[in-house]
Amino acid sequence: MMSLAALPVRAQEENADPGPPQLIPAPVSMETTAEVYAFRPNSKVTVDPGHAGKQALPVARWLAPFLRTATGYPVPVARQGWGGRDKTTPGNSPRNVHLALTGDESQLGEEGYTLSVSDEGALLRAAAAEGLFRGSQTLRQLFPPEIEHDSVQPGPWTLPGVNIVDYPRYEWRGAHLDVARHFLTVEEVKRYIDLLTLYKINRFHMHLSDDQGWRLWIDDWPNLALIGGSTEVGGTPGGYYTKDEYRAIVQYAADRFITLIPEIDVPGHTNAAEVSYPELNSCRPGGVPSHRLLPGWEDEPFYTGTGVGFSALCVHDEITYEFMADVIREISEITPGPYFHVGGDEAFQTSLPDYIMFMDRIQDMVHDNGKTMMGWAEVARANAVPGSIAQNWSTATGGGSGGDLARTAVAKDMKVVMSPANRIYLDMKYAPGVPPDLGLTWAGTVEVMRSYDWNPGAHLTGVTDDNIIGVEAPLWTETIEDIKDAEMMSFPRLPGVGEIGWTPQQGRVWTEYRERLANQARRWAVMDINYYRSPQVDWVD
Repeated sequence: MMSLAALPVRAQEENADPGPPQLIPAPVSMETTAEVYAFRPNSKVTVDPGHAGKQALPVARWLAPFLRTATGYPVPVARQGWGGRDKTTPGNSPRNVHLALTGDESQLGEEGYTLSVSDEGALLRAAAAEGLFRGSQTLRQLFPPEIEHDSVQPGPWTLPGVNIVDYPRYEWRGAHLDVARHFLTVEEVKRYIDLLTLYKINRFHMHLSDDQGWRLWIDDWPNLALIGGSTEVGGTPGGYYTKDEYRAIVQYAADRFITLIPEIDVPGHTNAAEVSYPELNSCRPGGVPSHRLLPGWEDEPFYTGTGVGFSALCVHDEITYEFMADVIREISEITPGPYFHVGGDEAFQTSLPDYIMFMDRIQDMVHDNGKTMMGWAEVARANAVPGSIAQNWSTATGGGSGGDLARTAVAKDMKVVMSPANRIYLDMKYAPGVPPDLGLTWAGTVEVMRSYDWNPGAHLTGVTDDNIIGVEAPLWTETIEDIKDAEMMSFPRLPGVGEIGWTPQQGRVWTEYRERLANQARRWAVMDINYYRSPQVDWVD
């Protein structure tokens, strides 16, 4: 049997039209040409010799194995300059993919890049390795969808000629995953990170604790995982991550230039911690965890429902602060990123003066561990220091009162991440009863067009791009039990969030975007993504 590598290159290229680029996010600038790049059996991924080439190697070592899998080609990584040609075989130039770090792209920022694809090969240039990686995801989408296969495919591997200049609108393009309501395994979390990578998402926010479960081992408080992590919504067995497993997730994200943000939600959403340690409950009658004061839950050892706002830490007990100091310290030690998310939402059992007092102390702990405090918009009520981050999740628009917390954050010189629930909460149903067994509707239903067609910088009066550092799409898991459920609720909305965060506002139009989105269906089929086939999109199979 003839191997793929032995197939005549010209036979592979003949009549192979790669078609027009269908990129998400849309680049800042793209010029198409009549040239076609044929990735060949002798093609390499190359980086420059010297120090700059060494810095580019992590991206090359991600890209080359990715290209090997479906092509079946060797795709070595080589340290050589751009433009080297194999002249021993006429017409058989290797046509390499070259990654170059150069100061010429410094004006594009650390994530910016230029990409030129011609019949000579693909030249990807950036000022930083992060920019090379973002550009590699554009290059990935220029390949035929079959490049996503996990087994060798016949090709041909042709790419359209383009000249791209690209950089992000916002520095923060995030996705949030709640692993507390339903536990997802390490491999499921890695799968989700892989899906984020394709659409230039660069922040991954893990919601690690809530009333239904505590998901990370803490050495000084082991019962948090052993007891608090033992169950989930519905009463099925839960789970938790060891510190080594968590480190592996952090590193997996970092290898894809994604920063992980851990969240421990306080002072509310704490019932799993209360169940784990009775000494945290002295402020309640009988010293019981919060859920046992709810009608119908008096005799239940755990809370496995989906209600919110009933739990609270005892903010006047010093042991609460000993507990929080240990948790923040231990998680910060194994999280290299600069952020720590403290939740702060729906703390209905804590008075405003107590909330401010508590958050001020927690903020000091976060800063003592070298992190920037982030929280849901409610943290703006506390004495947050300038540069702290408030995550707006209100459904309000314009001057509506629901945006007041975001405006308060701006007045305190905090930064704002936009996550309006009626736009980019991925756990909202697409339409009434759709999907039938997944999703919620408290913020309404959110079809693909509604999720995409809004402008973060003009969404709330008084909260502009001067204050906003980006967008983040939360996925809460009250109804989501595994990664396939997560995919169904995330796709096709998540790619739009990536584009909202990356592409200039003037470069985004729904009628044009929906055509590019439709062409992602073939790629998703190869990747086995469980997505919702919205009737708003004419899917291309």
